[in-house]
Amino acid sequence: MQLFMLQPIFPEIYITISALVLLIAGAFSKGKNTIVSSIAVAVLAVAIYMLATAIPEQKQVLWGMFAVDRFIIFGKILCLLGGMLALVFGRKWLDSEGEGKFEFPVLIMLSLVGMLLMLSSTNFLALYLGLELSSLSLYILAAFARDNLRSSESGLKYFVLGSLASGILLFGISLIYGFSGSIDFEQVGQILYKATAHNREEAMKLTTLPYGLVTGMVLVLVAFCFKVSAAPFHMWTPDVYEGAPTPVTAFFAVAPKISALLLLVRLLHEPFFEISSYWQQIIVFAAVASMLVGAFGALVQTNIKRLLAYSSIGHVGYILVGISTASQKGMFGVALYLALYLFMSMGMFGCVLLMRRKGEFLENISDLAGISKTNPYLAFCMAMFLFSMAGIPPLAGFFGKMYIFLAAVEAKMIVLAVTGLLFSVVSCFYYLKIVKTMYFDAPAQQGIAFDEPAEFGVAFALIICLIVTVLFFVFPAFIMNSADSAVLSLMGLL
Repeated sequence: MQLFMLQPIFPEIYITISALVLLIAGAFSKGKNTIVSSIAVAVLAVAIYMLATAIPEQKQVLWGMFAVDRFIIFGKILCLLGGMLALVFGRKWLDSEGEGKFEFPVLIMLSLVGMLLMLSSTNFLALYLGLELSSLSLYILAAFARDNLRSSESGLKYFVLGSLASGILLFGISLIYGFSGSIDFEQVGQILYKATAHNREEAMKLTTLPYGLVTGMVLVLVAFCFKVSAAPFHMWTPDVYEGAPTPVTAFFAVAPKISALLLLVRLLHEPFFEISSYWQQIIVFAAVASMLVGAFGALVQTNIKRLLAYSSIGHVGYILVGISTASQKGMFGVALYLALYLFMSMGMFGCVLLMRRKGEFLENISDLAGISKTNPYLAFCMAMFLFSMAGIPPLAGFFGKMYIFLAAVEAKMIVLAVTGLLFSVVSCFYYLKIVKTMYFDAPAQQGIAFDEPAEFGVAFALIICLIVTVLFFVFPAFIMNSADSAVLSLMGLL
């Protein structure tokens, strides 16, 4: 096989080789995390450049098992950005907590390779291989602080429930293969088209379709609902978010969800588009359940990481609203929302990682009392990210939700859109509760401020997240055009 034939997956090959080299180099550097993390960030930056400058034509490689187009490139860049920010924000935490081991950036890189392959997959076997490569690394990362009981517990819970979801996914794939004779996305889509196109009036009746194929699709959707922590398959999320090291939690909140949600979009609009009336019911139910659990589950939380876990469940619900529309505008809203959520979420977790007092990392919301006086810049950043997550204009989160709900209204899913708006109003309460704690509550320890951030890289990354969140309405063209071209590519219109 000639080398140029592998060009579409050069970034994956490059990151894999770099991770193996760093693994060997780390073994001879006495386990120092700082140097390895810096090199890993540079490697990911180069990979992003490779993707951004690649010719965005539809290509396939390795006997058609992997493909690349604008939509796939868009998702890969978002995942890599999430990995870079997690490494930048996490280096200080790992060194301070005595967990500064070189395996951390290597595991992040290997997990990203799995996500990139998963996004490029064109059949269910390649999808499963990419998903498992990513998941195995995530299981280890969740329990990375192995001397910490909470971290070990979160890793075990994530592994057990993740294995169950993988088994459900495999069972669904086996049913799809058994009743269609193929694991290729395009061929499965053609089979469903032929099964429904002979009589368009009866096209969406179950009697015109193989029962097993629809059942396989349902099982695949259930597995993906687990991976993106959509209710009612969210049970692992609060415990894992709280117990895992905070940089790992930040990574969990962004990269795996972006890759899984964008792949879910491809699945529903390539092989399963012809039976959209079936999967729409499942997605609508998951969307409403996720918004409900996210909105009311966060109200009683005192740990900020658990609160952000329920918040992420709610955000997945909003994204599923866009997916359920099965329309071009809905997909545009999903792509835009994910791009903006990347910066909102990572910025918020970057602020959480700056909650240090005398070198001790704090997680309770009550620890934020009065920091507007002792740490005004940190309080301002957190307030902006929280306001954006709540959807308050003119911050970035408002535009993400606006396009999602407008797509639902245009698809005549008005009840779903109104339900999403109501839950969004409920979520404002717990976001504003944190802002009230920072600006109006008296500090528990008078005169004791958080430690100042010591690293330029952390401050720079936080400023980038803040600029995108606060000033998106000033220069929205780049992100919106990228999301639009990605969706047009997915729909075959570009």
